[in-house]
Amino acid sequence: MRKWLVGVAGLFLSLTLAACGSTAVVTTNGGKITQSQYYSSMKETSNGKQVLQQMILNKVLEKNYGSQVKDSKVNSVFNQYKNQYGSQFSAVLEQQGLTNASFKSQIRDNLLLEAAVKDNTNFSDATLKKQFKSYQPKITVNTILVAKKSTAETVISQLKSGKSFASLAKKYSTDTSTKNNGGRMAAFDNTSTSLDSAFKKAAYELKNKGDYTKTPVKTSYGYQVIQMVNHPAKGNYKDHISELKDQIVTAEMSDSTKLHNIVAKILKNGNVDIKDAQLKDILASYINVSSSSSSK
Repeated sequence: MRKWLVGVAGLFLSLTLAACGSTAVVTTNGGKITQSQYYSSMKETSNGKQVLQQMILNKVLEKNYGSQVKDSKVNSVFNQYKNQYGSQFSAVLEQQGLTNASFKSQIRDNLLLEAAVKDNTNFSDATLKKQFKSYQPKITVNTILVAKKSTAETVISQLKSGKSFASLAKKYSTDTSTKNNGGRMAAFDNTSTSLDSAFKKAAYELKNKGDYTKTPVKTSYGYQVIQMVNHPAKGNYKDHISELKDQIVTAEMSDSTKLHNIVAKILKNGNVDIKDAQLKDILASYINVSSSSSSK
C-alpha cells in the first residue's frame, strides 16, 4: 500500500493538535495528562511533526482540489485494494495500523495530491508522444496462483487436455480474490506498480484471447498460470490521451524531486501561518512561512 509524501502512513490523530487546553486526555491514579501536555510532547517528536505537516498539506489541498475528489472515487480505489488482497485484506490493514475509515482517509489524501500533480503538469504533445512510445493498452487476464512449480505444471497439463481455466482456478488457485471468478483480474497496464514485473511481462506476451502461459511464471507470490482475456491493439496516441496523462502523473508521483517542488508551490500559495513559534520551521524544507508567536 502506498505511503504518503511525508512518510506517515497510518498516523492520523483524532485530536487536533492546536486545540489544546487543560482538558484531560487521560486520567490515572497518578494524575491526568492534559491536552496541553500531550500537545507539548507530540510537537517535539518527529512523528508529531510529520502528522502536522500532513495536516497542513491536506488543508491546502482540500481547499484547492477537494471538489475534484468524489467519495465514489475513494470507494472505488478502496474496493480495488480490497479485491486485490481478498481474505487477507483485514489482516493487511491491521498490520499497517489502519481501519477501513483511516485507510479511506489516506486514499483521499493521495487522490488530492494526484489532482494537484495533474494540475501542475505540462501535458504537451511532445510529452504525450514520448509517453506513448512505452505505452501499452490495458489488458485483462485470468490467473491461477499456486505455491509449487509442480502444481502449476499440473494446471498447464490439464489446460492442454481441455479442462476449463475457470474450473482449474476454483480447484487450485490460492488467490482468494479471483479463484471463484474464473481467475479474472482487474484490467491493468504495463506501468502498474502493484503487479510483479515477471507477471506483467508474461501477460503482455499473450496476444490472443484464450492463449495461456505454457510454462509456470515465477513471481514474488508463487507460481502463476496466466490466460489472456482481452489484449487490445495499441492504436494511435490521440486515442489514449487520458491514459497517457494518468501514466505521466503516476510517474511524477514517484519522482521525489518533482513531487517536492509541486508541494512547495502549493504550500507557498496556501497562506500558511504557523502560530506556534516552536514549530515555525516545520515546513522549512518546502517553503519559508510566517509565524505568529503564541506559545501553548
